[in-house]
Amino acid sequence: MRTHRSLRTGRSSRAGRAPAIDPAALEKAALAYLARYACSAETLSRVLLRRVERAVRAGLDELRLGEREQGRARVAALVLRLVDAGLVDDLAFALGRARRLQRQGRPLAAIRHALAAKGVGGPEIATALEYLTQEGAEPDLRAALAFAKRRRLGPFRPRAERAAAYRRDLAAFARARFSLALARRVLDAPTPEALRAELAAPGGTGGN
Repeated sequence: MRTHRSLRTGRSSRAGRAPAIDPAALEKAALAYLARYACSAETLSRVLLRRVERAVRAGLDELRLGEREQGRARVAALVLRLVDAGLVDDLAFALGRARRLQRQGRPLAAIRHALAAKGVGGPEIATALEYLTQEGAEPDLRAALAFAKRRRLGPFRPRAERAAAYRRDLAAFARARFSLALARRVLDAPTPEALRAELAAPGGTGGN
């Protein structure tokens, strides 16, 4: 079926349709996004501001520059209200994401970078990383063990392959933002069980 095209612009009427950015429409869009994704206040703000920009770029008379500023103000007020209502919680988001990233084999440095990219503030990042440290000794060793297991590096390789793959495995750890010392510690371990025993030692945590 052919789409109706504007005689003036040549674009389809659907492509030129501006998203609504009145307060009710913005709130509906925000709640729909939160129902699907966990996010920081900054991420939600970015999503809604993109909606405002799409409306402005549609070029309708009622959505000129003044409407852009009004839309931005509406977004700021809405996000603040959702934070106050507890529907957006940067600390809870940071902690949940930090734990998930650690289980995936990400060191604290990489987790810090990932949280900052999601718009989480410095204090919330610091608190989330502190929680990881309190939940078990040597969080980076736990992450490195998970990373090596997932990628089948070092002690997770067949013994006959380890020497030939050592430099390649070391590079994989470096790309994942692990320190050289920790990468060597994992790669030099005789078995995964030896690393798990270190984590299970007094002051450590249970195995991965």
